[in-house]
Amino acid sequence: MDPEPEEQTAETVRQLRALATPEGAAALSRAAELLDDRVDAVAALSRLRAEVGTGLAGPAWGIARQRQKARTTFGADADRMLFTSDALEQAGRPELAARRAARLLAGGADSVADLGCAAGTDTIALARAGARVLAVDLDPVARELTALNVEALGVEDVWVVAGDAVELVAAARGREVAGCGAAVLDPARRAGGKRQLDPDKWSPPWSTVVELLEKVPTSVVKVAPGLDHDRVPAGIEAEWVSVGGSIVEALLWGPAVAETWRRATVVRDGVVHELTADADPGPAPTGPVRGWLHEPDPAVIRSGLVALVAADLGATLVDPTIAYLTSDGPAESPWVSSYRVDEVLPFNLKKLRALLRERGVGRVVVKKRGSAIEPESIARQLRTDARGTATVVVTRVAGAPTTLVCDVRT
Repeated sequence: MDPEPEEQTAETVRQLRALATPEGAAALSRAAELLDDRVDAVAALSRLRAEVGTGLAGPAWGIARQRQKARTTFGADADRMLFTSDALEQAGRPELAARRAARLLAGGADSVADLGCAAGTDTIALARAGARVLAVDLDPVARELTALNVEALGVEDVWVVAGDAVELVAAARGREVAGCGAAVLDPARRAGGKRQLDPDKWSPPWSTVVELLEKVPTSVVKVAPGLDHDRVPAGIEAEWVSVGGSIVEALLWGPAVAETWRRATVVRDGVVHELTADADPGPAPTGPVRGWLHEPDPAVIRSGLVALVAADLGATLVDPTIAYLTSDGPAESPWVSSYRVDEVLPFNLKKLRALLRERGVGRVVVKKRGSAIEPESIARQLRTDARGTATVVVTRVAGAPTTLVCDVRT
């Protein structure tokens, strides 16, 4: 680490510690009031400097903004925790962290190494689940955030230490790492503000991920949702989790925790649904477009379990390379979103516009799969003063560019 980043890190740690004092807490409270009152940032900072001093004003404003963003995810805990923007981006959802912790500890492990503790989300969930937790990170800011958040939330049995996950995993023996019988690893998958798509460039790299799963069977590793299935080692369960229709995490479960080959977990309206397979189910059959189109949840698609959903719904793929299903009726299923198909036509913008005008449709939501079109651009081009609405799906059907006009309402 060169001197400038070292100085920046030391200053950030100093600011975090200052905000953890009574004076810092008062500054944070005042910053939160100004944010909630929607005071302009320049005016708010001017007031804060006058009221709490220049040393606390800027840091308090920055942390208060992160807390505001965190409230929808962390609830009441957000207003007691400290986050940097990077730490908040990496932090997982508390309810999912609690789910992971419960599963990891279900076999009787009572000590866990959190390798890469960031802001302490997993550390806190593991400790709340009853484990003794060793929170490890090379980054002094991550360690400070974790220690302060653990203290702020009144969590016990946590030790925060400096350590290199690569070295700790290399030294792991007897199914333990750093003296703990279980482990959580969340490799950093960004560098220089960009996502690292190559797992070998993660920090720690893919080789450490594989080594941990081999040496410490009671373990779970967070990975990128786009991870190539061929990378998943034998005997490891791969799980994709979505919330509200978006994938939020992908996990590799060590052999002592693995229960199946692949798992898709879908959280809808607070209810958790799980779809599993002990082996590759293969592709779903293909057939012509019928009365209903079904869009599988992305967790189902990424886990490779579309064929299971197709069999359950009596549905077929519209194209062997496209993850849209079709059947004769709607589906009451957590695994898909269903759309009534009103029109099927070859993709042609002029003819589509004429059809929508004829049907009295002036507002559309455009979806695509297997097409280079830009949905927002197409939606603008199709907009008119007509009051009707529809969902327009641009995709391939049996290899041909096709438009499905769905859920027409006039």
